[in-house]
Amino acid sequence: MTWWQRLSCRMAAWQRERPVWRADPRRSRAARRAARCEGADPSAAGHPGPPPTGFTLLPWLLLGMGSLSNVLQGETPNPWIGGLGLLAFNSLYVYVTFRAFDRARRESASTRVALGLLGLVTTGLALGYGGNWLMFFPLLGLATGATLRGPWLGRVGLLLTLYAGAATWLRDGWDDASGIAYATFLSSMVTAAILSLSEAVRELRAAREELARRAVAEERLRFSRDLHDLLGHTLSVVVVKSEAARRLAPRDLDAALAQVSDIESVGRQALTEIREAVTGYREGSLATELTRARSALSAASVQPVVRQSGAPLAPQTEALLGWVVREAVTNVVRHSRADRCEITVEGAADRVRLTVTDNGTGAGTPAAGAGAGGTGLTGLTERLAAAGGSLTAGPAPRGGFTVTADLPVSGDEWATAVGTGAGAGTGTGAATTDAAAVTAPRARRPPS
Repeated sequence: MTWWQRLSCRMAAWQRERPVWRADPRRSRAARRAARCEGADPSAAGHPGPPPTGFTLLPWLLLGMGSLSNVLQGETPNPWIGGLGLLAFNSLYVYVTFRAFDRARRESASTRVALGLLGLVTTGLALGYGGNWLMFFPLLGLATGATLRGPWLGRVGLLLTLYAGAATWLRDGWDDASGIAYATFLSSMVTAAILSLSEAVRELRAAREELARRAVAEERLRFSRDLHDLLGHTLSVVVVKSEAARRLAPRDLDAALAQVSDIESVGRQALTEIREAVTGYREGSLATELTRARSALSAASVQPVVRQSGAPLAPQTEALLGWVVREAVTNVVRHSRADRCEITVEGAADRVRLTVTDNGTGAGTPAAGAGAGGTGLTGLTERLAAAGGSLTAGPAPRGGFTVTADLPVSGDEWATAVGTGAGAGTGTGAATTDAAAVTAPRARRPPS
């Protein structure tokens, strides 16, 4: 594809892009890329705003209208040479300026060679004809400022300014030399400053949009973690109580109806919790979670043993411990194959410890490792770590599985840990959970 075909393609792409950008200046990157045909400037696709192209520098070619007028009116010696020189200058100028808006092309060797040839053509025309042809030096400065960025710009711009002044002084004297030198210096520096600032603004806008997307993704992750804890525990309780009701129905209808009533109560409570979670005002209660744990364990034919000692806890501490009880009891009901579960809460002056221990055999099951049983404990590890605490989980010395949570009574990180930090559910933090101990399928026992 020749440079003229690429120029035509970019003009068509720019005309097609302009009304779309005006209607929605914050289109996605994929939409901006799809709106351009092959060969269009890829750097523009990565930034919000109108696509930057060499069209913004084309109007400055009007500075060469005086030279074109001299050629057409026959005021230039050897007009064919002057016309070919004018065509070569314009072609090289368009080539260099259109490549200046793509960093990879701007820094390529072909662009630097074209800029050097542009300087040679400018020097030849200026020294050969003088007068209006000296205005090509400011255009050369503009192309240099658009192409060169960074520390080399100042040195090259200063040398180009001295070079333009010296060439003009040799051709037409000192009176024109100062004006041409000043115009060359101004065009190179101002062009580089404006284009660099425009590029920085586009990069800042792109960074702001990326930060906004990441904030949305983090909020979705936090909400998914909360829903995992809410629905995972609730649905496990519903399944266990439904199985109990099905097995009790043929022999004890009243007991089965009691289980159905519990299912209704759990469902209503789950609806309330989901509404509160959606509005962002949900705050857990350790006492409530312990009551639900007793009910869930009893329905699964697991004997609950709850011990609690120490001073009353702050609501934030209870909220975090409530998440731990919910997740640990859910794993006991689903995976442990236990018939006894002990929940111990020990409070001290500055620390509180929660321990959930079962006597099951889930850790030794050959099927351990299948599933995602450790996901909730991984998220809880992150959440407790954000509050200055810790969570450990693994096989108990005497068999079964133990989950231990250790927390400070108060801290500055509670708002992050409870509401917006790394929550229970999915997570990527390093947890000490033994996945084999929490993922084995549970063998149900009929209620006695």
